[in-house]
Amino acid sequence: MSDPTTALPPDPYRLPSASARVVILGGGPGGYEAALTAARHGVETVLIEERGIGGAAVLTDVVPSKTLIATAEVLDLVAGSQRLGLRDADTGAAPTAETLDVDLAAVNHRVRELATAQSEDIRHRLIAMGVRVLDGRGRLVGQDRVEVRDAHGAVLEVLEAEVILLAVGARPRELDTAPCDGERILNWTQLYALEELPEHLVVVGSGVTGAEFASAYRALGSEVTLVSSREKVLPGTDADAADVLEDAFARRGVTVRSRSRAASARRTADGVVVTLTSGEELAGSHVLMAIGGLPRTGDLGLEEAGVRVTDSGHLETDRVSRTSVRGIYAAGDCTGVLPLASVAAMQGRTAMHHALGDAVSPLIISQVSSAIFTSPEIAVVGVGEETVRSGEVAGEVLTLGLDTNPRAKMQGITEGFVKLIVRPGSHTVLGAVVVAPRASELILPYTLALAHRLTAEQVAGTSTVYPSLSGSLAEVARQLDGDPSR
Repeated sequence: MSDPTTALPPDPYRLPSASARVVILGGGPGGYEAALTAARHGVETVLIEERGIGGAAVLTDVVPSKTLIATAEVLDLVAGSQRLGLRDADTGAAPTAETLDVDLAAVNHRVRELATAQSEDIRHRLIAMGVRVLDGRGRLVGQDRVEVRDAHGAVLEVLEAEVILLAVGARPRELDTAPCDGERILNWTQLYALEELPEHLVVVGSGVTGAEFASAYRALGSEVTLVSSREKVLPGTDADAADVLEDAFARRGVTVRSRSRAASARRTADGVVVTLTSGEELAGSHVLMAIGGLPRTGDLGLEEAGVRVTDSGHLETDRVSRTSVRGIYAAGDCTGVLPLASVAAMQGRTAMHHALGDAVSPLIISQVSSAIFTSPEIAVVGVGEETVRSGEVAGEVLTLGLDTNPRAKMQGITEGFVKLIVRPGSHTVLGAVVVAPRASELILPYTLALAHRLTAEQVAGTSTVYPSLSGSLAEVARQLDGDPSR
């Protein structure tokens, strides 16, 4: 992957006129954001999507999972509300999550409705902007033509294109020894068809997807066992954040089987059995295989067009989303850059701006924030503490627990922290971690600070609301002013 470090000039092969054609394969965030960008430039744009506008992010991944998690969050609040003095009006008993029943059929119906509505909203917006939307599967037939086929494989038409964007996404990875059937052995796209809450959900995989669903289903009332091949959950995430989540799992009753790997899963008469590589068997009612994703780059005509792919099947791109072939760009999970909807959207917009002759700033991964929607949430941006501890980057690490925050005390929040990493001497913000309810919202000030090279002193000197969780974002930075608690 090439690595330009400055804003790139317009491509000499930009589109010569507003009547030229852009063809986009894939209607997820990378695809539809690219289409909207091209349409704003007045360029004739065609978007091809076979599974539904919005792609996996809207229909089977981000929107559905976060909607489900929103329901789980309500139950978490109920379970913790007894500390706030709330009691049942009839019995006087302290409220618990067990006092509520979860109608999973109704929850999943709402999830599917919301995802469908979001998909339709995006489709209407595309059409209103003048984008031609084709329902079908696109395939390269050379470097400047795209063949469109319907669900039965019949060719609908062949489009000539001066710019092509590949935004075909990824699919759940499955084990041959644990084929997903959508009933008992599930991948993350199949959970929303369940009509009843799993009595005992075995989650295989302790990355972001596995951790989120383990957290959510435990809050909803399922017994949950999480199978982790690593010593800690969330490998690659801040170690302190992973510790907080593991403590939360232990307190809520999630069983974590660390340093264990699933070899297979099979159905029984009324459930499933997951066999570990050690030979041990785990029985449950359902199993979720959350073991990563694979790019949907098969049968796209990539070899014939000369588009290079990595050993993992991802499309090779540079930081402005160009592939190895002039005029062909790529965005989203099929590139293997970062599996985030926000990154896919940014890649799609960047690709179109570059193709259409605008000067663009390359994607800077270190400035991309991300969140894990567990309870509590975990949000990160920039350099991590492990990078500092290893000596790869020079930095100072400042940490402040939320136990000192007055708003946290008012809301009964007992876990979480704020971590700020700064450059020695200048105190320029290099990275941050927030572990708290709504950490996904709280990380933005640190992302802005990192992107605009602000110092800890500038963060500390910014006015915050009292009381607020965001107050801790500034307070941790004040440790550089000689705070004895540092």
